[in-house]
Amino acid sequence: MGAEQGRRGRQGQRVRQGQRVRQGRLAKALVIGGCVAALGFVPSAADATPGGGVGGTVVAKGTSAGKLKVQTPNGRTDVVFRTITVEPGGSTGWHTHDGQLIAVVKSGTLTRTLDDCSVEVTSAGSSFIEPSGTEHRHIGRNLGADPVVLWVTCLLPEGSALSDDADAVDCGGSSAAGA
Repeated sequence: MGAEQGRRGRQGQRVRQGQRVRQGRLAKALVIGGCVAALGFVPSAADATPGGGVGGTVVAKGTSAGKLKVQTPNGRTDVVFRTITVEPGGSTGWHTHDGQLIAVVKSGTLTRTLDDCSVEVTSAGSSFIEPSGTEHRHIGRNLGADPVVLWVTCLLPEGSALSDDADAVDCGGSSAAGA
C-alpha cells in the first residue's frame, strides 16, 4: 500500500500544480486584459485639444530647385533671421559669408553672379543657399522694376559679421562684374 499511496500523492501534487499553473495563466490574462481595457480610458494624441493663445504667421515660403545641403559652423552658431530689400537697380556689392545662408525670395527677382561668373536668377517663391567661405564670393542685383525682398536665415560662427566685403570677380568685362 505504501507504493500505491506514494503514487496517488504524486498524482495529487501534479493535479494541484496544474491547477496553480492554470490559475496563474488566468490571473496573468486578466491583468493583461485589464491593462488593455484601461488604455481605452487614457486620452490619446488624436483626442488632445488644440493649444490656445498661440499664433503663427508664414512670412515667406520658397521652394528649392533641388535638395538643400545645410551645414552649420563648428562650435557655437549665431542663428540670425533677416529681411533684406534690394531696390530696383540696387546691388549687395561683392561679398562673402563666414557661415551658410538659407534665403527665400519673397518678392521680385534676384540676379546673383557667383565667383565662377555664372549667373543665377531666383524669382519670388523660390529659395537658395549661399555657401560660406571666401571662395564663394558673389553679388546680388535687382535688375527688375520692383523691390526684391529676401527672408534670410544666417548660420554664422558665433560673433562673426553678417557678411564681408570682397573684391569683384573679373568676368571678362561683362556687366556681371560690376555693382
